[in-house]
Amino acid sequence: MKLNYGIIGCGMMGQEHLRNIALLENASVAAIFEPDPAMRAQAAALAPGAAMAHSLAEVVRHPDVNVLMIVSPNFLHLAQLEEIAAIRPLPILCEKPLFTDPADAPRLAALRSAYPAPIWVAMEYRYMPPVAHLIQHAAEATGGIKMLTIREHRFPFLEKVGDWNRFNRNSGGTLVEKCCHFFDLMRLIAGCNPVRIMASAGQSVNHLDERYNGETPDIWDNAYVIVDFESGLRAMLELCMFAEGARYQEEISATGPLGKIECLVPGPGRFWPAHLGEPPVPKVIVSPRNPKGPRELDVPVDPTLLAAGDHNGSTFYQHQGFARAARGTQAPEVSLTDGWWAVAMGMAAQESASTGQAVDMTRAPYAPR
Repeated sequence: MKLNYGIIGCGMMGQEHLRNIALLENASVAAIFEPDPAMRAQAAALAPGAAMAHSLAEVVRHPDVNVLMIVSPNFLHLAQLEEIAAIRPLPILCEKPLFTDPADAPRLAALRSAYPAPIWVAMEYRYMPPVAHLIQHAAEATGGIKMLTIREHRFPFLEKVGDWNRFNRNSGGTLVEKCCHFFDLMRLIAGCNPVRIMASAGQSVNHLDERYNGETPDIWDNAYVIVDFESGLRAMLELCMFAEGARYQEEISATGPLGKIECLVPGPGRFWPAHLGEPPVPKVIVSPRNPKGPRELDVPVDPTLLAAGDHNGSTFYQHQGFARAARGTQAPEVSLTDGWWAVAMGMAAQESASTGQAVDMTRAPYAPR
């Protein structure tokens, strides 16, 4: 079955999806809805065979479209999922986060119980080759993970259409917008749900001198988050969004009674300074306790996939999985429940950092039930 995508929203991330869909076998883009003229022109250049629609409904009703991709601003995702459900419920790949307002959790519950086709939530970090290698070998290398640490030292938020990502009311907050990826990884690696989350976070450096319609951005740029899981595993996130001078952008480590495994992931190659030569290569390092001695493995990424986006080839691998789910040969690997948990963990971290109190996830009203 050929997949004919309908794309809803085609800004920077949407265009990354276009470049990766072009690399898939037996797939094309049939229709695109992008209201911003500049982004629409760029999308049309990347997918010249696609019809440029004037509404979401026009994309969903297009006779050639048989799968959908939502890549609109965060605060639009849930309403667009509901609109699709009312018109023509096709298989959907929906960018994270699923929702941004804790009060909207019941709406997501209703969608989850009624939507008849597969919905796959886009969590690209799972599919970065060094991260996927760590996930696959973590239990063996550690003897059972007891501690998990994720560090992201990166660049500030990029400019988006209408500057929507400068305000918590649009994005859900940094720990939802950006960090739901990492909370998804934590829960995937733990193999169980979180029970308690505590955080300290704030806006220390970025965007403080910016004004939009007289408003100063309120998006946070650094955080520490600690998560306790049902199994007893402890996880920590360290986020800094004014550290783009770092050699590696993500560093993930898992430790257990037998040893430690870690992966090092560089940021987007287009941001690497040319005068420093070739960008760093992703790595996995295994450090057993006995016999001592780290073993280092390079995990290079296909240059064609690197050129297609900013996520170390993961967007392509994610689309391969979604294609299998859309064709009915497997279930979505990132379900609505998975995407919901990632948002709920981010919301709990936002709440904890705002109140100074730990959040009991077994009682959080916005957590999945």
